[in-house]
Amino acid sequence: MENNKNMRSWLNNFELSHPLVIGGPCSAETEEQVLKIAHELKDSDVTIFRAGIWKPRTRPGMFEGVGAIGLKWLQKVKKETGLLIATEVANAAHVKLALEHDVDVLWIGARSTVSPFIVQEIADALNGTEKIVLVKNPVNPDLALWLGGIERLYSSNIKKLGLIHRGFSTYEKSKYRNIPEWQITIELQNKFPDLPLICDPSHISGRRDLIFDISQTALDLNFDGLMIESHWDPDNAWSDAKQQVKPSRLIEIMKELKIRKLNNLEEEYKTKLDKFRSQIDVFDQNILEIISKRMKISNEIGSLKKSKNVAVLQNKRWKQVLEKMVIEGNEMDLSSEFTRKIFKAIHQESINHQEKIINS
Repeated sequence: MENNKNMRSWLNNFELSHPLVIGGPCSAETEEQVLKIAHELKDSDVTIFRAGIWKPRTRPGMFEGVGAIGLKWLQKVKKETGLLIATEVANAAHVKLALEHDVDVLWIGARSTVSPFIVQEIADALNGTEKIVLVKNPVNPDLALWLGGIERLYSSNIKKLGLIHRGFSTYEKSKYRNIPEWQITIELQNKFPDLPLICDPSHISGRRDLIFDISQTALDLNFDGLMIESHWDPDNAWSDAKQQVKPSRLIEIMKELKIRKLNNLEEEYKTKLDKFRSQIDVFDQNILEIISKRMKISNEIGSLKKSKNVAVLQNKRWKQVLEKMVIEGNEMDLSSEFTRKIFKAIHQESINHQEKIINS
């Protein structure tokens, strides 16, 4: 599969003056709940109404969706509001029911994307469909696996395709439910600049107060749209209560977001420059996080040295590390002087950390 301009035809056909917005509850709970939310969103930037019908949960015993009856509620949404409707599918049976109920957009969830067998089953069931099919990233950061899912669908003659970035699981403590790892989406956009890319800030954040900032970052990084979970009573939602916002707040978010438009050459230049700067901001943040992790290991080494009464500075080891980094830096087109300055500064900070521990 190679990038081509036709990949975004389905998105262009909406002729939107704003990013594509997919909004609605994490789960369809009752007919009343679904219709109430849809009517509150019908005159907003929301083009596609989403609701989970089948919910693949982490552990048994949690709410796993109302099942096929919810598809009839989605049909009522389309009839009463004119919004397109979307839901997640995880097997061929889900696909069959969704198509029978004329669901416009189907997405493959993160837990399904991890399995090529599941994706292939869905691709076979959707062969040749004119529906829009979106693929969420796998649970773990694996770009090849993510693109592999799209390629399986593309090979099944499905042309209206797109990706949803919902963040990646991590064992480390983080303010996010799923860390964004923006550099992966930057690499993806470099490979397939015309493949529509949508951000799911609800699942990245896991909490409603972060949704705006994540959405703004996504738009600054040239994402094509947002999927935001919305519930008329978020605190009492049957699933993912903390990450849902009221319809009124979703509408506010879309009004408050800064959306860059191309009106002239000067603005085009500024937009491109802002995009590159946003990418640099992501990498700068990653650098700080990696250095912080390195310092934590230095602290552990300092504690070990203290327990064994070993000197902080080990000249032989430091010389070997510096020489190795200079060679590897040269291979990455980084000057020797630059690499030496960086690692000398990092090494000095590591010494400072260790001395603080030893002298404590």
